[in-house]
Amino acid sequence: MNISASDLGPMGKGMGLSDYHDLAMYVEDQSARCDLGECRTNLLPMIREMSQIVTESGNLEIILHTLLQIMQRYLKVVRGMVSLYDTASGRIFVHQSLGLTDEEAARGIYHLGEGITGKVVENGQKIVVPRISEEPNFLNRTRARDAISDARLSFICVPIMRSQKIMGTISAERIYDNRRLLDLDVEIVSILAAMTAQAVEFYLMESVHNAALEKENCNLRNALKEKFKPSNIIGNSKSMREVYGLIEKIARTKTTVLILGESGVGKELVASAIHYNGVGATGPFVKFNCAALTESVIESELFGHERGSFTGAHSQRKGRFEEADGGTLFLDEVGELSLPTQAKLLRVLQERSFERVGGNTTHQVDLRILAATNRDLADMVAKGGFREDLYYRLNVYPITVPPLRERGNDVIALADHFVSKFSRQMGVDIKRISTPALNMLMRYHWPGNVRELENVIERAVILAAENGVIHGYNLPPSLQTPLISEVSCEGGLEARLAIVEYEMIVEALKLHDGNMTEAANHLGLTRRILGLRMKKYKLNYRAFR
Repeated sequence: MNISASDLGPMGKGMGLSDYHDLAMYVEDQSARCDLGECRTNLLPMIREMSQIVTESGNLEIILHTLLQIMQRYLKVVRGMVSLYDTASGRIFVHQSLGLTDEEAARGIYHLGEGITGKVVENGQKIVVPRISEEPNFLNRTRARDAISDARLSFICVPIMRSQKIMGTISAERIYDNRRLLDLDVEIVSILAAMTAQAVEFYLMESVHNAALEKENCNLRNALKEKFKPSNIIGNSKSMREVYGLIEKIARTKTTVLILGESGVGKELVASAIHYNGVGATGPFVKFNCAALTESVIESELFGHERGSFTGAHSQRKGRFEEADGGTLFLDEVGELSLPTQAKLLRVLQERSFERVGGNTTHQVDLRILAATNRDLADMVAKGGFREDLYYRLNVYPITVPPLRERGNDVIALADHFVSKFSRQMGVDIKRISTPALNMLMRYHWPGNVRELENVIERAVILAAENGVIHGYNLPPSLQTPLISEVSCEGGLEARLAIVEYEMIVEALKLHDGNMTEAANHLGLTRRILGLRMKKYKLNYRAFR
């Protein structure tokens, strides 16, 4: 009998010439083999069934399930296992099985050269054990044979190979008393292994890719968690320590949080700290600025829309709530929402459900909502600009971030942090901030809060790049104004000169620990002239000792 690819249908793509030869020899000999106790005259239907599954399904789980079922139905297999080789860990593990419990399959882990399975993966050669009870290399690691007493139990293990690459094994246990029939079944299992090799290869490649992505995501999540730890937020003032305590308490829950504070105080940083250190840290963190879009599109952005729901809606689109499912949605500037949008937001907060624009299907979401605003929502409620019921829904756990002017020495800590940050970015070496410049930073009222301070330091780093020290004259005129008014200097030039003079005197006194004689010599002045200049700027040498 001659067998060709056309005889086997779509199976031909998965088999080589040697496979056809083995199969032909086997089928031709079937009539002579029936006296062995079992016949294999139904081989072609079995191969055709397997070939169809391999061709039509790209799902390895379906392919392997069919494979094991075929082995049980046609070959009378008691137990069957498909083991895959993880090259990264060097482990060979049972991926799918027949006749094993989950616990037994979980124990089926081997290394190269270990047991029969490990030897097959190591050498790429099939192994046949007529009687397991007489084979010392059979480890019985799954311990599935503890209840089997039949001494005729045999074991077949063949490699799954593609382009000389060994990717795993197919193994089977069954009861025989005839070696010739056992050898014939080995050939069948080998053909089945060849048919599944491509699907196994694709699966392993995808698994490696997914594992790499998961590792990368895990590393990123850990890095973000470390970056946004409450303790990493710059500042040690009493008011900020209270904020850190509130963050640590609320992070363990999914309670709605309302973050209050002036513009630029770092409300988004607080929101990030809550998410990345909370119960939903593995989920998405979606940010949405409620003031950035017009009322006509904000509903679509939040809740999504169906195709054709409005002009330009050419396809279905998920909104921010769906994107944040399983994680956190941060609604910045929530006080800018219109009253109609507030009503729709209230429903989501109450029921965790909504409909897309133009749709009637209700979607459920599981997420935490963080809201932030620089507006006085209580005052807006009193004036009718904000829904009272929504306010109480949002205000479950309020956190107020203090303005920078109330944080004392946090100004210096933040300034040093920004100096380091921008020095690295610009490739310059800024050693320090001069004392007069520090005084200016401390005396300024910072209406723009931390954001304004960051901008000020970025500018100063650029101007001070050549000498490595940030001086008072490197700071914007708005910060120099308090000093100028104190020394009663009028006019732009006189004011600038006064600032430079003041800073040089302070630096000299600091360098010489308040010794006026040495400071005067350093500046090229007499002690008397230095004393007059110090009186002008209300400086006392004792403050520098």
